[in-house]
Amino acid sequence: MSSRGEHQTMPLSVLLKRELASEKIENPEIVHGQASQSKKGEDFTLLKTECQRAMGDGVTTFSVFGVGLAKPFLLQLFDGHNGSAAAIYTKENLLNNVLNAIPTDLNRDEWVAALPRALVAGFVKTDKDFQERARTSGTTVTFVIIEGWVITVASVGDSRCIFESAEGGIYYLSADHRLECNVEERERITACGGEVGRLNTGGGTEIGPLRCWPGGLCLSRSIGDVDVGEFIVPVPYVKQVKLSTAGGRMIISSDGVWDALSAEVALDCCRGMPPDAAAAQIVKEAVQAKGLRDDTTCIVVDILPQEKPAAPLPPPKKPVKGMFRAMFRKKPSESSSHVDKEYMEPDVVEELFEEGSAMLSERLDTKYPLCNMFKLFMCAVCQLEMKPGEGISIHAGSSNSVKLRPWDGPFLCSSCQEKKEAMEGKRPSGDRHSSESD
Repeated sequence: MSSRGEHQTMPLSVLLKRELASEKIENPEIVHGQASQSKKGEDFTLLKTECQRAMGDGVTTFSVFGVGLAKPFLLQLFDGHNGSAAAIYTKENLLNNVLNAIPTDLNRDEWVAALPRALVAGFVKTDKDFQERARTSGTTVTFVIIEGWVITVASVGDSRCIFESAEGGIYYLSADHRLECNVEERERITACGGEVGRLNTGGGTEIGPLRCWPGGLCLSRSIGDVDVGEFIVPVPYVKQVKLSTAGGRMIISSDGVWDALSAEVALDCCRGMPPDAAAAQIVKEAVQAKGLRDDTTCIVVDILPQEKPAAPLPPPKKPVKGMFRAMFRKKPSESSSHVDKEYMEPDVVEELFEEGSAMLSERLDTKYPLCNMFKLFMCAVCQLEMKPGEGISIHAGSSNSVKLRPWDGPFLCSSCQEKKEAMEGKRPSGDRHSSESD
């Protein structure tokens, strides 16, 4: 143990600045409720309000200011298909896989900044591990972490997360990976060797939504689905936003809700209700509109200023056009002080990060600001320790040789490199499993 005299000291001005910052950035009050009606028994949720993690900045910890153990609020929604195995496995393992991809010695801001890349690594590892079990089911995932006033959402599939600010602006925090409505994903799958088309009933008659063949899945991204082809990727769309301190309401629902209700209708039908009653009302409205044709699950979360009673949200303003695009208002350019930026006016949602590419080399790149995010001798996806020279650069084989160098990290182990190549259509799907069937 070190003696008292060996403890590192910090200037008083730095400590006072941190204390002042901690007073300004007061965590919101979070109230949530959920409801569901089951048709197939393949929808699952996971809500954790006490996710503790230690933070540090390499010199000292924030514990002296009472925030050494932060408690992010976590929500996950899984909509399984072809059975519930993938949804259950993902519910049990995804969170740990994401957290294991984040270094332990980060302060609060660094931890939040590390989340997007860690989410990509965690999703891919979860899919890779599940597929090695040779089970044939799959699942959509909507993964939400609320840390202070920052919301981070990662999603694959067609469940959806929306947010209405206190002043009525509607924001879409997830992407829809249905082939029917996503042209870019259709092009990606055909470029990787898959086929996209409707179900052919014979005689040239085609019915139903666009699907990926083989397998007939109408989604382009999911966890699991080993029988469909590995161009159905687990790489999530990730969006991270910072709310104003006025807060608002978030709704996370499976496609059983969104097939029946628009975002505006879902928000309007439960206005003024507490979250538990609001979730039940949304499910009721969806079932009344279309019938119980699928599992229908809804989570409602109110994010409120501390010690202020929940008030009915005002009628929504007309949302910015473009349902499946980033929709955020810009901060006023005339903001002249740091205090103005800390206390943004109501209905101002600041976009911190957004990326939806299915390519790992773009999602785990070297532009990441944390130098210790990807360690030299550790796989960036599965966290396997490797000997010097064993790792394969995420940029190996890249056509953009000027911008990306093959000797730059992060690095993958041989197994995760095979997974990456399969997802990018660089080798026949299913090669990884051939040895298991011999």
